[in-house]
Amino acid sequence: MSATTPREDAEVGGRPLPPGWAAPAHQPGADGLASTTFTERARENLARPFQRTAIANATDHTVEALHQRFAGTAHDDLREQARQIRAHAIANLPAYLEQWVDRAEARGTHVHFAADEAEARRIVAGICAERGVGRVVKSKSMASEEVSLNSALEGVGVDVVETDLGEFVVQAMGDRPSHVIAPILHRTQAEVHELFSAMAGEELPDDPEALTGFAREGLRHAFLTADAGISGGNFLIAETGEVAMVTNEGNGRLTTSLPRTHIALVGIEKMLPRRTDLAVLLPLLTGHGTGQQITTYVSVVGGPRAAGEPDGPEEMHVVLLDAGRSALLGGEFEEALHCIRCGACQNVCPVYRQVGGHAYGWVYGGPIGAVLTPLFRGQADGGELSHATTLCGACDDICPVKIPLHDLLLGLRRRRVAEDAAPLGERLAFRAWGLAWSHPLAYRATTGVARAGLAVLARDGVVSRRVPGLTRWTATRDLVLGRRR
Repeated sequence: MSATTPREDAEVGGRPLPPGWAAPAHQPGADGLASTTFTERARENLARPFQRTAIANATDHTVEALHQRFAGTAHDDLREQARQIRAHAIANLPAYLEQWVDRAEARGTHVHFAADEAEARRIVAGICAERGVGRVVKSKSMASEEVSLNSALEGVGVDVVETDLGEFVVQAMGDRPSHVIAPILHRTQAEVHELFSAMAGEELPDDPEALTGFAREGLRHAFLTADAGISGGNFLIAETGEVAMVTNEGNGRLTTSLPRTHIALVGIEKMLPRRTDLAVLLPLLTGHGTGQQITTYVSVVGGPRAAGEPDGPEEMHVVLLDAGRSALLGGEFEEALHCIRCGACQNVCPVYRQVGGHAYGWVYGGPIGAVLTPLFRGQADGGELSHATTLCGACDDICPVKIPLHDLLLGLRRRRVAEDAAPLGERLAFRAWGLAWSHPLAYRATTGVARAGLAVLARDGVVSRRVPGLTRWTATRDLVLGRRR
């Protein structure tokens, strides 16, 4: 169904939809790992001046709000406590998963295990087919982005409606999120106005409140006519068999409680041992994600509607997604599983702030994307991302659970070399460099030649032309050799 084709069921409960409103269908090209290189994608995004300004302004605001949020608190102590909780949960993940499954099934939840992305798609599509689901509403879920769930469901005839406003916009545009927390950070209000006006079949006011109101009217209809709701989950609580969710819009609660079937797709690493652990993790997740004291909605769901309860789903299914996670347990990169998807590392990364999330080619951008993509998708596809970093360590300093992203990125670089995934020319060049700089005489000779050569090319202490061998630097920035006169 196109974004401008009105639905046949254009009215429900006596409330008409805006003229021509239609939930968008999936567009080609939004799934999977991009076939282009990081350099190509970065160049494309660098050509969008608005995006660079918008990302910098938004991330600066969020980081400042984060510092204000935790000013005068024992912030580092809280981060250390969170690190310990996550480290313990991941180190003992098999036992906690078993406990969670026992408690969840005792609550009436149907639990499914998905070894990979394809199995996750099959399980969710199968649940929908068995129950005759024609339409699903979705709350924001990065795990569903990982497995390309929308296109899989649409491929079997299920109408999928993203209900988070940002996710709704990128779905309508055939786009994908560029930030873990702020999906349309890279889009302008003018683009949203043009989109919604096309969907409405008339010119809408170019006003955020009016545009939000237009989307709200259609989404209310979607909630009331959906057969199933699909969500992610921020945390799994082993002690109780529950799923905890945090959202800033009411769509999350409507998705999980109004349709007769609720399906949660959650990565197995989201485990917390106890419900009381939320008291540590929630302030850090919301504070590092948006700078809020607490998110607008905190929901803890555990099973279908019980007898006598006025609302809630008739069935609840949880699909536990592995997709490369268990392979990291006990290994060099296990700490990557500690991530709580707050997006803070993106906000401070100088590379992400310039090129945006789409340059990373898959679901996750910034430092955590540069780590997770090669780990989940393989060195052949994502190995180059370990070089998409300045190794400044800002991501280490801001991570709420103290993941040593700097060390993980270096480890991935070493793995890339060990697996011969780097280009041959690059490997030979670095081997020659390492050999030369292992000897004092060769070190002094090569650095002397480099200084003399650059001095010839420099003007007023700055190399700004495209010098052979330095073009990846000098094409976009000056190489300053010394203090300008």
